[in-house]
Amino acid sequence: MNSPDQINEMAGIKYWTIPGLAGSNAAHWQTIWEQLRPGDFNRVEQDNWDWPVMTEWTKRLNDRLLQASSPVILVAHSMGCLTAVHWSRHYASEKVVGALLVAPADAEQSERLSFVEGFAPIPIQKLPFPTVVVASTNDRYMTAGRAAYFAEKWGSEFIEVGEQGHINASSGLGDWSFGQRVLKDLTNKVKPTK
Repeated sequence: MNSPDQINEMAGIKYWTIPGLAGSNAAHWQTIWEQLRPGDFNRVEQDNWDWPVMTEWTKRLNDRLLQASSPVILVAHSMGCLTAVHWSRHYASEKVVGALLVAPADAEQSERLSFVEGFAPIPIQKLPFPTVVVASTNDRYMTAGRAAYFAEKWGSEFIEVGEQGHINASSGLGDWSFGQRVLKDLTNKVKPTK
């Protein structure tokens, strides 16, 4: 990313980005990370980015994980966070060793997301791998208080980043060096798999 050692390479770990509604455009930090480290970052593609359906999105993630040959850290944004959390509730894979959950979307309370299918209620069980939730204080898709609540339920470290909107392309973060540091710290906490 900014520097070759910004995110430690460790035990062949791969990073799988899980975008949210509408996918992540060219100015989104997820896309930038994929372009800067194409060998390490890969996107979990969905058939329809504009109409999230929980069963379809989680199945696509699981289908990809069945083909994984290396440990994976999920790097999710918005509805992608809910995809990761619902996936964890319905499926299991030892390949997932951690998750960075950025700006989770509130499928329960956000009127903007009233059309999404199957994502509410949001699971509140502890996730079986290390996770970090990053939230903004002026995110129109989930309040920081709600994000902190879910982070506690999921057993996640919680980081509030101030007023950064939905922490997406519109936030103007570029390659989001702060997020890179958070991911590096999470990677360092992950125990290498045997």
